[in-house]
Amino acid sequence: MSIQLISISHKTAPLHVRELFAFSESEQLEIMGKIIQSPVIEETVIIATCNRTEVYTYSDGDNNDRDVFEWVQNVLTDSIHKDSETDISGVIRFYYGNKAIRHLFEVACGLDSMVIGEDQILGQVKNAHKQAMENHLCGTYLNTFFRYAVTAAKKVKTETKLSKTPVSTASICIKAAENYVGRLAGKNVMIIGASGKIGGIVVKNLLADYKPNLFATARNFKGTKTVSDSHHHYEYTQISYEERYQYLKDMDVVISATSSPHYTMTYENVIKHIVPGKKMAFMDLAVPLDIESRIGTIENVGCFNIDDFSKVARDNNDKKLEEAGAARDILEEYEIEFKKWMLFQRSLNTMRRVKAEMIADYEEKGIETAIDKLFYRVRESVQVDELENFLACLERV
Repeated sequence: MSIQLISISHKTAPLHVRELFAFSESEQLEIMGKIIQSPVIEETVIIATCNRTEVYTYSDGDNNDRDVFEWVQNVLTDSIHKDSETDISGVIRFYYGNKAIRHLFEVACGLDSMVIGEDQILGQVKNAHKQAMENHLCGTYLNTFFRYAVTAAKKVKTETKLSKTPVSTASICIKAAENYVGRLAGKNVMIIGASGKIGGIVVKNLLADYKPNLFATARNFKGTKTVSDSHHHYEYTQISYEERYQYLKDMDVVISATSSPHYTMTYENVIKHIVPGKKMAFMDLAVPLDIESRIGTIENVGCFNIDDFSKVARDNNDKKLEEAGAARDILEEYEIEFKKWMLFQRSLNTMRRVKAEMIADYEEKGIETAIDKLFYRVRESVQVDELENFLACLERV
């Protein structure tokens, strides 16, 4: 019995490779359906974000890890139909047992993120678990595993400073735009994908902290829109998505964060609509990319994607690492509790059998004989160090 993990993340894979694994929800379900067809895999969950695609599995058997890894790698390779010749062997990472358990705990609380302590990953972990659970793709072991990881992450969030000053990839994107074009207050910023989760965070961050003139594309609505936080109401302008290029001549920054399989900004259209020589920043928060990278070759135009934000993330991470020790102490408590639960769960049949034998001995010869017989059987059937550990456990309880 074991938990396995197959990971492709920002730590090992460049953006152009991670793009291949930016599976939609329907694709994730299809992939999990194929994974669960393995004769040794009982449960599975996929976490897919802009910086990672990770497949967690549970197998009920001994020495299944290699079989699980080969099966999942083959399913993933078959699924990247956009570039079937890509060799993923150099970027894929395999973990099992304790290392797989530790990894999910660190992912859920943001310790493994590009931006340490970022808040969004916890929601993404919860959503991944919910998707698998609702589609009957995970059961007792992965359900409990993910619940422990989420609970630990929440405690890290409330009891350490790791997320007290939350910095997300979205906020780093905004800071990078400001570094390129100057202070954003009073400047014109276009958001493509404002209705999405990341786009919505960008909108609120911009309006609350940077005060630009904000324009957000929409399919069916034009005019003024209001968003609120706990203290303020903010207004911005919605424009037609189809007319987005017509607004470029007035923009200083364009930020795109959609799940579109196609470019939302192409080189040929951008170069026709911008003011020649004007300084502009195009910020791409999507995987796969929303903004054609050739746009960055235009004079005075900067084009940045999610991998370009890593330097700012590293500076932020140096400060957050001071809290990482406290976070790991909390995680270790929950990891130990989960491992105990898992060992206990695996041994339920053994405990039922021993209990039945003790009851039979008790009914025939009495309680003292039943207990003595158990202790003597333990003494005769285990190694010295195992017996020492068993008796030490009895002493503690």
